[in-house]
Amino acid sequence: MTEPRFLQIHWLTSYPATLLNRDDSGLAKRLPFGDASRTRISSQCLKRHWRTVEDEWALRGVGPEMAVRSRETPERRIRPKLDEAGAGSVEVREATVAALAQQLYGDKADDKKKRQALLLGEPEIAYLTSKCLDIATAAKDAKVAAEAVKKLFKEEKGNLSAIRKNGVLEAGLEAALFGRMVTSDPEANTDAAIHVAHAFTVHAEASESDYFTVVDDLAQEAGAAGAGGIFDTELTAGLFYGYLVVDMPGLIANVGGDKALAGKICEHLVHLVATVSPGAKKGSTAPYARAQTMLIEAGRAQPRTLADAFRAPCAARIAEADARLADHLGKFDDAYGVKEERRFLSIGAAAPPCAVKTDLDGLAAFARQNAEKAR
Repeated sequence: MTEPRFLQIHWLTSYPATLLNRDDSGLAKRLPFGDASRTRISSQCLKRHWRTVEDEWALRGVGPEMAVRSRETPERRIRPKLDEAGAGSVEVREATVAALAQQLYGDKADDKKKRQALLLGEPEIAYLTSKCLDIATAAKDAKVAAEAVKKLFKEEKGNLSAIRKNGVLEAGLEAALFGRMVTSDPEANTDAAIHVAHAFTVHAEASESDYFTVVDDLAQEAGAAGAGGIFDTELTAGLFYGYLVVDMPGLIANVGGDKALAGKICEHLVHLVATVSPGAKKGSTAPYARAQTMLIEAGRAQPRTLADAFRAPCAARIAEADARLADHLGKFDDAYGVKEERRFLSIGAAAPPCAVKTDLDGLAAFARQNAEKAR
């Protein structure tokens, strides 16, 4: 097989009695698909848990520096450095930080709640801090400081894109993997190398309202009846299908052409997808599960999801979901031919066509090896 371009990862994971991803009303996120409503886990939720988890396969253990997503980076990360250095007067420091926020967040900068949370790499934060220290130290008053920051971004092009000559990794590893949009500086935008679909249940949604009370210990000791509080929340259960694609040449380009680093990232990613669980209300639901089936495909053909295997809802059983997945993949093979090399793991009897069974370490090694030889 020629050098692969895409890595496709499919997985099936079951969660009982959880609330994995909530909407703005506190209910589980949902998705209409086929002729049924499904419980959904957003791609944003999945990516956040993969990038923030702390274990032996954490992304911060890959090597490059990470990033910070915030609406208040100038105030919380840069202003303290100016104060510590005593750079200029208090008014000058305030004006410098306010002007920087204006350049980064645009017209809504004055109201922090209306700002868009911006992903900034640690190297970028260090760069902006250095520039702000120079400006605040040299400025004779607040107006001069504000104008100097504006000049930095508009005239001298000393903005975020100015350090892109050192590579996308200046924006942090997360930007290299999942992309970044900077409305104030389009040249600093980064195309995502990893494309993540929203996960959804292979069956119709299954949920219930959980009514619960909080007991007032001291009131009970005094012989009083009743609860200290009465509440309800939604709980869901489901077998989820998830899918992502790694554009391996894109990933290699985003990490400065380092194929070994791209391979290490893919190895870590496979472990994270298989073992890291999203979930709200962790203290009362323990939403920890691992993929029961995981299939990885490496090839040059355009990727294609296997979500339509579940357009007609199936029973919430891993055996039936495995069979649906294998059958749907076989139909693609009959129509288009087998264009990918495949590996899979399963705790059951899954049998995807033309796929070799292995364990999680074997899957991760397969992903790493294909990234290292991609072009």
